[in-house]
Amino acid sequence: MASQMLGKPRITTVERASIAWTEVGQGEPLILLHGLGDSHRTWRRVVTRLASRFRLIMPDLPGHGLSSRPDAPYTLDWYATTLLAWADQLELSRAHVAGHSFGGGVAQWMLLQQPQRISKLALVAPGGLGTEVAIGLRLASFPVLAPFLAPYLMGVGTHVMMRTGQLVRPEPEEIARIAWMNSAPGTARAFCRTVSGCMDLFGQTVQSWDRIHEVPALPPIALFWGDRDRILPVHHAMAAATRIEGATLARYARAGHFPQLEESERFGDDLLRFLDDEVPSNPRIRPLLVRARRPSAVRRCFLRLGSSLRTALRAIA
Repeated sequence: MASQMLGKPRITTVERASIAWTEVGQGEPLILLHGLGDSHRTWRRVVTRLASRFRLIMPDLPGHGLSSRPDAPYTLDWYATTLLAWADQLELSRAHVAGHSFGGGVAQWMLLQQPQRISKLALVAPGGLGTEVAIGLRLASFPVLAPFLAPYLMGVGTHVMMRTGQLVRPEPEEIARIAWMNSAPGTARAFCRTVSGCMDLFGQTVQSWDRIHEVPALPPIALFWGDRDRILPVHHAMAAATRIEGATLARYARAGHFPQLEESERFGDDLLRFLDDEVPSNPRIRPLLVRARRPSAVRRCFLRLGSSLRTALRAIA
């Protein structure tokens, strides 16, 4: 395990989940959350820069990396509850939080559950701010076929996606490492439940906008997004920056879904600038002027069918 972690390997057990994590640096605590099918190593190119100012605390989310893969719901609520309990065990009463992609969704749900725990919130191409999402992830939400095929495709699919540049082209050893972790028993189940818990064939079904009004006082918020993102489109960032009054937005013209890897030097500087800013932005949510459209009858029928199938499959699993 030691060779896999960016720092000294640690394990903390929270209820049924054993969370592998590490930390480097000193200063105010900064929790870094990775995305779907990834690990804490997604921050490897900015760790040295960030650790010069902050105590970086980097977990592998349950179902990912070197953490365990319990038989759990893997909903955003479950992830947030588990991560907050993990932070309790680390005696982290308050910290900055940065989340990439699905990790950004988890960070938003942590904010919804216990907003007083988050000093500043950095969202890096996060889910939960719009409906659109890549077709591959939408297909992974299919209630019958995806759980059947996923155990056979996780390792191979990781190799293909990363080598062809569909996500980002990392170092060869990183491709081998993440493919090995994604082929571990239980990963496919965790992946499918995570995806189906927040999206369907039509796109993302769980939106932070539906509950953000529950937070009495938002922390300073910054968005970081690549203009070439093919997983979550950059117009989500522009819409969010407009709707969250006081939020800042950093865009990266040459980056896709992983600005922390593709534009690591500039991203690191931008994140530090946001975290070091001593002037609170006191963001607030502007009211939505256009009323949200109700799902069509066809979509409502599909959602009910999918939910019934998932419930039946979990009952016999």
